[in-house]
Amino acid sequence: MVDMPVDTHCPYCALQCGTTLTPGGPDRVTVAPRQFPTNRGGLCRKGWTAPSVLSTPDRLTTPLLRRDGALRPVSWDRALDVVADGIGDAQAQAGRDAVGVFGGGGLTNEKAYQLGKFARVALGTSQIDYNGRFCMSSAAAAGSRAFGLDRGMPFPLSDLAGAEVVLLTGANTAETMPPMLKHLDTAQLVVIDPRRSLTAGWALDRGGVHLAPEPGTDLAVALGLLHVVIAEGWCDTAYVEARTSGFDEVRRAVASWWPERVERISGVGADALRRAAALLGAAHRGGGGVYVLSGRGVEQHATGTATVSALIDLALALGLPGTPGSGYGCITGQGNGQGGREHGQKSDQLPGYRKIDDPAAREHVAGVWGVDPADLPGPGRSAYELLDALATPSGPRALLVFGSNPAVSAPHAGHVTERLAALDLLVVADFVPSETAELADVVLPVTQWAEEEGTMTNLEGRVLRRRRAVDPPEGLRTDLEVLAGLAVRLGQPAERFPPDPQAVYDELCAASAGGLADYSGISRERLDAGEALFWPCPGPGHPGTPRLFTERFAHADGRARFGSADHDDVGPAERSDAEYPLRATTGRVLSHYQSGAQTRRSSELLAAAPEAFVEVHPETAAAVGLADETRARVVARRGATLATVRTDDSMRTDTVFIPFHFPGDERANLLTNPALDPVSRIPEFKACAVRLEPVSGPVNGHASDGSHCHSRALEVQP
Repeated sequence: MVDMPVDTHCPYCALQCGTTLTPGGPDRVTVAPRQFPTNRGGLCRKGWTAPSVLSTPDRLTTPLLRRDGALRPVSWDRALDVVADGIGDAQAQAGRDAVGVFGGGGLTNEKAYQLGKFARVALGTSQIDYNGRFCMSSAAAAGSRAFGLDRGMPFPLSDLAGAEVVLLTGANTAETMPPMLKHLDTAQLVVIDPRRSLTAGWALDRGGVHLAPEPGTDLAVALGLLHVVIAEGWCDTAYVEARTSGFDEVRRAVASWWPERVERISGVGADALRRAAALLGAAHRGGGGVYVLSGRGVEQHATGTATVSALIDLALALGLPGTPGSGYGCITGQGNGQGGREHGQKSDQLPGYRKIDDPAAREHVAGVWGVDPADLPGPGRSAYELLDALATPSGPRALLVFGSNPAVSAPHAGHVTERLAALDLLVVADFVPSETAELADVVLPVTQWAEEEGTMTNLEGRVLRRRRAVDPPEGLRTDLEVLAGLAVRLGQPAERFPPDPQAVYDELCAASAGGLADYSGISRERLDAGEALFWPCPGPGHPGTPRLFTERFAHADGRARFGSADHDDVGPAERSDAEYPLRATTGRVLSHYQSGAQTRRSSELLAAAPEAFVEVHPETAAAVGLADETRARVVARRGATLATVRTDDSMRTDTVFIPFHFPGDERANLLTNPALDPVSRIPEFKACAVRLEPVSGPVNGHASDGSHCHSRALEVQP
């Protein structure tokens, strides 16, 4: 029983703000911010209300098994036996890949590691991926290609405090990561966003610049900025010659991306583009700190990797990466979005950020696991491709979901929901009845953040301790205990899948040793002693690496690679037309997080943002008979969603914005396009063609009043 204040971290975004939890009170635990480098004693609304989810009235406390169409309580032994038998049946009929695993970027490092190991060893399946594929994969691909290594921010967040100019593109930090603004309050901001977000407004109020491109044209804007930097002499030629390769090819490729061409494609004015480039170039030339930061808004496109590559090329041309006081970084979104992709949840990776098709990597990891390297499967399907293949002749017949809610968060969500419902066996481990759990055959109740031990890795690559502050409700198990119980039932020796997070973490460190993301020197003892440790940290005496690339990049020759090639098509995968004349883009709001499964269970957060809305220019709304507070149907080629109209005269007249946190008929991802980036396999969440209609009649087969049901609804019966 924990009965003293415990220092830990917020369960939400990748800032991983420092908090102190004190057990007791009606909500079981109270929270207070503490001084920590990322949040500096601040906390956003989500962090302040996080403990309320621990005691939500619909908290799952017993395993549930679907019988006669309803989910009914059963014992743990019964639930795990059903899961193991279902796995065995599926694999006996259709082979190892008949079972898939879908993980999450909020899982601790220990859970992410063990889930990947469980898939490859206990199940022997290649069919594993996770919801982080929907977030950071474009930046990961571009960063790995340019630098030889992907760490979202290759420097501590506190370095931003000395910046003179910061280019922030595809990230609305004022709503998604409010404490981060403390690190930007002395810099002049250049914000690229299709809408005047809170962040863009904050920048403009402080004399900054806002560039508002048409959704899906970020690549053109990035190429235009790079063109101006080169053409107008802002390029740091000494840095380029000393530390990079491939510049001449890029210079030729962007020669045709003059600002007036970019203006015709994106709507961003040529003069504004030149001003933004000059701000960056002049600040760096004058010795001021300059940073280029990117987020999901530029990644979640079929051209996401190319766009991030162009932004990295912009930073390289200016001489920023690895230069003291300047740099390029990608703002990771999910709480463990960085650590979650380093240790084996991705379809093509093994622990330590190793490639699963690398013979040396397979041999090393198989040695730690005590198995034959030849028995490890190869790369599997990426996240959307995995979901799309469910219950098809060549796809998995059974799926295990840990830490994710793809019924709301996946693109083309109506189709994904159909695929989930068609499975022979859907198993969901969660602590609340999420929309994906509503479809499940077996629901396994697991502990959550304040009830468990483990480690997380934040957006800086800093490894953190998550500490247990309260006891979980009776009858719950940790994800590690669930995996241990299943592994034994599948014939694995008990010692191969220990339920103890300390034992799992020690093995993770050994498995990561020698890899790009080397944790071998980051012991739990060092973390508990308060050391600030950033990977790579190869060995117990190593101090960790808070700043990467100060002397060389991770390629064999030590040079960064320019990567932008010639681009003939820089627009979205789906074009607007007479039937669908607008472009919809999605994003978050201050009060909610991801699919909303947690934050919609906080009465305070739900009261602040109770329903989906569509933000639209007044003229665009009026043209189809809509006004503020009226209900609208937003219609795309894949489906339609309901939302309340909010008019805003700062919006582009060709663009609408919808948050993606809401369920049922208000799911923004009923609209979104599953077109995939050819490199990262990230879907195009941020641009799809739509039209607006006043609400009258059913939407997607549901009532227009917003009520809805599922074919396999969560009807818990005794």
